[in-house]
Amino acid sequence: MDLIEVEEGTTKFFIPLQDDSSHFPPGSAPIFYNPRMEMNRDATVLFVAVVKPLEYLDAMGASGVRGLRVATECGVAVTINDRDHKAYELIQRNALDHCPPVTVTCRNVHSLLAERRYDSVDIDPFGSPAPFIDSAVRGCGRFLMVTATDTAPLCGAHLNAGIRRYGATPANNEYHSETGLRTLLAFIARETVKFDRGIEPLFCYAKEHYVRAHFRLLNSASAADKTVARIGYILQCTRCPGRIEQAGLIPKMVKCEECGAGMKPVGPLWLGEIQDRSVIFAMKNVLGSMKLNTVNRLSLLFDLISDELPTSSHYDYHALSKVARISPRPLSEVIAILRERGYHASRAHYSGTALKTDAAAEVIIRVLKEKTELCEGEVSTYQSNKEQEDRFS
Repeated sequence: MDLIEVEEGTTKFFIPLQDDSSHFPPGSAPIFYNPRMEMNRDATVLFVAVVKPLEYLDAMGASGVRGLRVATECGVAVTINDRDHKAYELIQRNALDHCPPVTVTCRNVHSLLAERRYDSVDIDPFGSPAPFIDSAVRGCGRFLMVTATDTAPLCGAHLNAGIRRYGATPANNEYHSETGLRTLLAFIARETVKFDRGIEPLFCYAKEHYVRAHFRLLNSASAADKTVARIGYILQCTRCPGRIEQAGLIPKMVKCEECGAGMKPVGPLWLGEIQDRSVIFAMKNVLGSMKLNTVNRLSLLFDLISDELPTSSHYDYHALSKVARISPRPLSEVIAILRERGYHASRAHYSGTALKTDAAAEVIIRVLKEKTELCEGEVSTYQSNKEQEDRFS
């Protein structure tokens, strides 16, 4: 097996040579490594540096890069596991003479997590994490980290697969990225509460072809009950852009308040906050002191997440502009006007055209149609948001 040396952060490691002419180069090598996921791994390093777990399990190591980086750049005791023997041998080579030392295992992840508990567990499979969450919760002490790359089932594009894997009915609509992320969170919540444990989302986001979630696990029946209370649905109007959020494991069907049409349930989803602002703030503070190749992208992500409303859906303001049959005015201007008029409004971190707000669709459409000049207060807010919009673009 031909190997080449790669560096991420301050960590050097070997990966198998990939065929750059193939449709998906990471899939052309005998052991998986995807350079496009470097930002995901950078974010993991930042998260671990902030929450400081006692130990960290990279449950599906492949090349071992994630676990090696946590050990090197965070100084945490690390175990890297992979059931494939070739991957195990490569991880051993990458961990050779590593300081601090790294434990390498070649185990079925289910049996490994049934035998002992790790303070933090990272599940990053190729595809859906659904088959591994039960074992991950069993073997996790405080911090659980999960990546899902099967966004088509999570977001409703492959509906039957989403139903089978996550016990949910997602919807392939304008806010499908948010739906996919919250579908994953609700699934993990349901897998956790059966052990009389609860989850506390700390840092969760959707990016390109994957969603990533970081949790704190809480040990008590009361924590489990609070977690169950955060599960619910979006009821989406079948005729107009109207929608409402509704807590509960079983949706109660109502008519749309805006047009009177029937509403379709989307979920179950995690409702409400998906970030711990103190954790995000701490990660932003650490960001400048670490050598990371994705600093600018992470900085923008943290800025957007810090300002983002915890609503479970968004409006695509381009789609609303089509409904209104007008050319869309700048999104930053729409946000500024809505805030000036007493509504909450923000961007979403996963889309440049997403508007999160507690204003009804008809209110947003009225704002889009207005041609009046911004008042002095709105101009100030607009200019501030325009700078962020330029960065987003």
